[in-house]
Amino acid sequence: MRLSEQDLREILAWRGGAEKRGVWPRSRRGWQDLKRGKGALFWKPFIPGVFRSPGPWGGLRPTMPSLLLLAAALLSSWAQLPAEASSWWSLAMNPVQRPEMFIIGAQPVCSQLPGLSPGQRKLCQLYQEHMAYIGEGAKTGIKECQYQFRQRRWNCSTVDNTSVFGRVMQIGSRETAFTYAVSAAGVVNAISRACREGELSTCGCSRTARPKDLPRDWLWGGCGDNVEYGYRFAKEFVDAREREKNFAKGSEEQGRVLMNLQNNEAGRRAVYKMADIACKCHGVSGSCSLKTCWLQLAEFRKVGDQLKEKYDSAAAMRITRKGKLELVNSRFNQPTPEDLVYVDPSPDYCLRNETTGSLGTQGRLCNKTSEGMDGCELMCCGRGYDQFKSLQVERCHCKFHWCCFVKCKKCTEIVDQYVCK
Repeated sequence: MRLSEQDLREILAWRGGAEKRGVWPRSRRGWQDLKRGKGALFWKPFIPGVFRSPGPWGGLRPTMPSLLLLAAALLSSWAQLPAEASSWWSLAMNPVQRPEMFIIGAQPVCSQLPGLSPGQRKLCQLYQEHMAYIGEGAKTGIKECQYQFRQRRWNCSTVDNTSVFGRVMQIGSRETAFTYAVSAAGVVNAISRACREGELSTCGCSRTARPKDLPRDWLWGGCGDNVEYGYRFAKEFVDAREREKNFAKGSEEQGRVLMNLQNNEAGRRAVYKMADIACKCHGVSGSCSLKTCWLQLAEFRKVGDQLKEKYDSAAAMRITRKGKLELVNSRFNQPTPEDLVYVDPSPDYCLRNETTGSLGTQGRLCNKTSEGMDGCELMCCGRGYDQFKSLQVERCHCKFHWCCFVKCKKCTEIVDQYVCK
């Protein structure tokens, strides 16, 4: 089978602009040689601390191992679902093995992970021990998304395939913007914590400089969350899928790529900016005569709350002929890197729609007395609702017994519940 020029670009144009990195054939003859199998590309992604040494071929090395790598990348990309249908989010659904569980000389786990793009798969090979924490970060982001949207028509439901959220993510809506942001934030959070806990060999405690406004008699040194490393690694890994795509300038596809990159960055910055100073007192009988301080990540719920606010004020954008995103309504302020953007209007999510991936609101619980989005009128989209009674068991009449436990009784109550038709 002869490879097209586009095939090679999709596999090797990782982090965009591969021509600028010297890993691109500079002549038509170079492409013809590659198609005939006379050469293969051997490359490494740019990551701080990892460098690709220049060679006489400017990044091209016609070696058999590199040819095998190219073939493996091709086979894995053909075996996967289409790029828009699979995602690294699937790492949250299937726990990744810890590094200590790998067998020396065994097939690398990266080739078996679904949803990774070629660039992300290469990063996986270089930083295999990070993958379990990327999965944890994705899972944290999904859980936070489901919490923030638990009372809305679209409740961040997952589906049973490698796309995790289904076809609804193919629409560049506000909801998609939030999902990309909170997932990227989850990765920063998980990697930063793993560094602090000594789980990764390439990073450790935070090396952030002592804040200038910290009192002189307070010590700066405890082992802080390494949010700097978490931010950098999440940027390389999460953005890899978008940066290796090569669409025509000004096309809708390019607009969607720019939208995803903007929202990924907004999520990462939310974690980075909300990290704050934490301190612990030392002294006799809690006198706090001495304090030790360090950098600590904010609770992820606070990050989710802030991103939800950004969702509510997200900016509607469109792609220009020059390949830039611009505001649909120029009267609004230009979004900053910390803001969410979207390029498509949101579906109403009222009815099940296989084309858009909407699951609908039929069977969803609603609040009869609420006038908000969780109210039966809005949640059920005017279709009405059914009432039924359910038996709820709760802890009650709790008493503290010395020493040291709390004993409660179980109380049952019949409550009215309402479900959308």
